[in-house]
Amino acid sequence: MLRRTLTLAGALGALAVLTGSGFAQEAAPQVATIIHAGRLLADPATGRITTEQSILIGADGRIIGVEAGYVTRGDARVIDQRDRFVLPGLIDSHVHLTSELGANQLLEEVQLTTSDAALRGAANARTTVLAGFTTVADLGAANDSIFALRRAIAEGRIVGPRIIASGASVTPDGGHGDANGFAPDILDVLRSESACSGADDCRRATRRQIQAGADVIKITATGGVLSNTAAGVAQQLSDDELRAIVEAAHAMGRRVTAHAHGADGINAALRAGVDSIEHGSYIDRESVRLLRQGNRYLVPTLLAGWWVGQLAEQGGVLTPAQTAKARQVSRDMANMGRFAQQNRVRIAFGTDTGVSPHGMNAREFQLLVDSGFTPLQTIQMATINAADHLQLNGTAGRIAAGYSADIIAVDGDPTRDVAVLMNVGFVMARGAVHKDV
Repeated sequence: MLRRTLTLAGALGALAVLTGSGFAQEAAPQVATIIHAGRLLADPATGRITTEQSILIGADGRIIGVEAGYVTRGDARVIDQRDRFVLPGLIDSHVHLTSELGANQLLEEVQLTTSDAALRGAANARTTVLAGFTTVADLGAANDSIFALRRAIAEGRIVGPRIIASGASVTPDGGHGDANGFAPDILDVLRSESACSGADDCRRATRRQIQAGADVIKITATGGVLSNTAAGVAQQLSDDELRAIVEAAHAMGRRVTAHAHGADGINAALRAGVDSIEHGSYIDRESVRLLRQGNRYLVPTLLAGWWVGQLAEQGGVLTPAQTAKARQVSRDMANMGRFAQQNRVRIAFGTDTGVSPHGMNAREFQLLVDSGFTPLQTIQMATINAADHLQLNGTAGRIAAGYSADIIAVDGDPTRDVAVLMNVGFVMARGAVHKDV
């Protein structure tokens, strides 16, 4: 027994010599940057606010921890935000970085290349992150432009938000996500790479999008306001097509989100198993029941409805087919926001920016408050809810140890007045400071 004890002691002693201590321990991460926060949204879930806090950030762009008081660590860089309200970087669950609606929309479809789209996307990505949105889901863009943009940002080659990308939308032939309003020979050239007809063809289109690099599958279950055709906003993908898309996507580990306005298409998509609904302009009580099944979210995009309503009245941008739909859907989307609030639908923040100008994303907060949500609820939608929706739990949506250092600061208290989120003074994305004014 004595010999065994001595042998163990000798082994531990040898280990101490090798490690410089008793047992081998992982070295504590070195603090590279410290943010001194005057007020901090310490817990978005409860709205708990703390004062005089220090956020410790490592060289890898991740948060090491949060400590009370204004601390320093060796030669770590200190960023003074003591006069501001600090909160997690915002998440927009529905954008279109490589495009923006304008008077030349139809002409640009035949003039611009995907390289043009990528370069415009780079500029829009910078505008987006400077507005305080450090993560976005891009839902509907040419594969080579958006996937190249996603890669360039991830590699730190250009400034922009973290991108979750769907690539091209899976859409019915001639539907909302396909080319419309052109001569037949031009339509043949512009036809969407992910347009499909029939269950088997839609399975193929879904698998091809995943093969191309889609993080999530975006489908157009119904007609849309901005498709240049008088085809309404009711269901367009059939029940069989919807089921085939969802089965194919889920089998390959991808969630499915459905552009859907009409209640028939919303409910058909939910019955088929989609994970979320974009827009949801005409949700009804059956939609609410279905949305409550599983981990599903509504992404209302009230800003898109409000903006196209403005354009419809101003004239000069929308085509006649778009204008007629915009006038109707704009009003009904506002009503949907109030219906969603009254029925306690779980919501992830999204704007459909690209329909509205890039950088205006935070206007959605005020539209949500106008629908009856509290300021804190809207912030939850753009932080913890959106992170859960996009499967980024543990990465984004909170300021806590292990999370990406996606951090913004504003003057004023956004939990009382969301308008302050329209003017973000400080932006850090993945540990890099992009704005401090």
